[in-house]
Amino acid sequence: MSDQPAYQVLARKYRPETFADLVGQDAMVRTLKNAFDADRIAQAFIMTGIRGTGKTTTARIIAKGMNCIGPDGNGGPTTEPCGVCEHCTAIMQGRHVDVIEMDAASNTGVQNIRDAIIETVSYRAVSARYKIFIIDEVHMLSKSAFNALLKTLEEPPAHVKFIFATTEIRQVPVTVLSRCQRFDLRRIEPEVMIGLLRRIAASEGAEIADDALALITRAAEGSARDATSLLDQAISHGAGETTADQVRAMLGLADRGRVLDLFDMILRGHAAEAMLELSNQYAEGADPMAILRDLAEVTHWVSVIKITPEAAEDPTVGPDERTRGLAMAEALPMRVLSRMWQMLLKALEEVAHSPNAMMAAEMAVIRLTHVADLPTPEDLVKKLKDATPPPSGPGGGAPRPAPAGGGATHAVSRTPAPTHSGPSGPSASAAPQLAADALAHYARFEDVVDLIRHHRDVKLLVEVETGLRLVAYQPGRIEVNPTADAAADLTQRLGARLQAWTGNRWAVTVTNAPGAPTIAELRDAEDSAREQEARAHPLVQAVFAAFPNAKIANIKTEADRLADAAGDMLPEVDEEWDPFDDD
Repeated sequence: MSDQPAYQVLARKYRPETFADLVGQDAMVRTLKNAFDADRIAQAFIMTGIRGTGKTTTARIIAKGMNCIGPDGNGGPTTEPCGVCEHCTAIMQGRHVDVIEMDAASNTGVQNIRDAIIETVSYRAVSARYKIFIIDEVHMLSKSAFNALLKTLEEPPAHVKFIFATTEIRQVPVTVLSRCQRFDLRRIEPEVMIGLLRRIAASEGAEIADDALALITRAAEGSARDATSLLDQAISHGAGETTADQVRAMLGLADRGRVLDLFDMILRGHAAEAMLELSNQYAEGADPMAILRDLAEVTHWVSVIKITPEAAEDPTVGPDERTRGLAMAEALPMRVLSRMWQMLLKALEEVAHSPNAMMAAEMAVIRLTHVADLPTPEDLVKKLKDATPPPSGPGGGAPRPAPAGGGATHAVSRTPAPTHSGPSGPSASAAPQLAADALAHYARFEDVVDLIRHHRDVKLLVEVETGLRLVAYQPGRIEVNPTADAAADLTQRLGARLQAWTGNRWAVTVTNAPGAPTIAELRDAEDSAREQEARAHPLVQAVFAAFPNAKIANIKTEADRLADAAGDMLPEVDEEWDPFDDD
């Protein structure tokens, strides 16, 4: 057997052993140092933060500081443990009898807490100053286990200390949090992380480029353990000299510059070029999900730079990338960036659930390039405002002339048809006694149609407008040529209704002579002409140019709007009633 020690991964080899070795946690280190110096050591601590920021490591350093006796064996609690005494050595090797480390993920029940903690806290430490319980991932304990621990946690013996670590602080009961001093460990800043990786690489005698370190730092997302593990892998991948391209290939990432090129192609609407670039990156080993994630990251980065240009001074960003990002932030409106961000989030969900990630990514790029050509609402409004207004003839509010074509025309009247013979005539209830001159109120066929509308006979109104072609008309006598779809008894029902409403006999006869178009045909022709006139308007043409699939739903003239307003007005009152008037 070989006497050489087994290889130890960098994450364990360079694990901090003192508070001075902790990186990026200055606030917590300062608080703990002051507490130790003032002899105000709490009975329970809880460390929270993302993975790899040093929660368990900090717990072990605190345990070392509490139990360190110094090289001479006479030292007390300190924030600078010697690292050479029997307690420091045993704690860092995880074999100290008085420092009990528990994994809450595998010891979740009440029985585990009772056996490991509750029944042992009454016994003093075997050799150390304090008996310390370190519970990792404490949020995994069951509710009953937390409740069983509460009393001991609130009033532990003087020789017992608790240190908890968790990544999910929200899942820890408030009753536990209130009994602990809480420390939130921050993500490691990029500058600090790059410095840490550079020191480790130098200690290992490895050559690694600065841009490669920047890629590792960005992938680690603030986790020191992730960064050192990736560095370990990168050193092995590069065999002593590691470049950014090698790290990019190791992580399955696309070249950052090519991601910016793809970003630019998409926003320019160059679909073919964007699809080719996506295909090339995929062929070179880039993951479609990673490409879209990089596009989302670029979108976020450019948006942040647009708001705060100082964000471009990120140490993980190269000078060329910084220059391009500043130019994009100045040229792109925030609305476009926000739209791209939302669409990329949707695309990432589709790629994650798609049976073929590349197909989903290609469809996402096609959608992104398609919407890039759409004008913004601001541009569209500006174009509409700059368009030439339509010419308006004299008396713009005047009603339209009746369409040509002979026979009857259709005129919409807002006032109800008269139902009496005159101011001094009898009421409509005495219709049979109306004088013969009452027919003078229906001088036109349009007056007859208004009478039908006034009495709200919808079925008869529709049949008259769509099924009768007027041949001749005079009050009391109507000659029509029915359409092929008209009901056989339509003329009979029309005459009977008119007689009942007016009190005078109406003769409605059928003839084969060609008549005028039906009211519905006239209305359709009028609407068609109005639509053609509207389509010729420059503003409408600009809207159709921006939205080719748009449709004209309704057209109202100035006269129509005035008539609607008049219909909504309250009737005038000649004299208001005064409740306080004695008369």
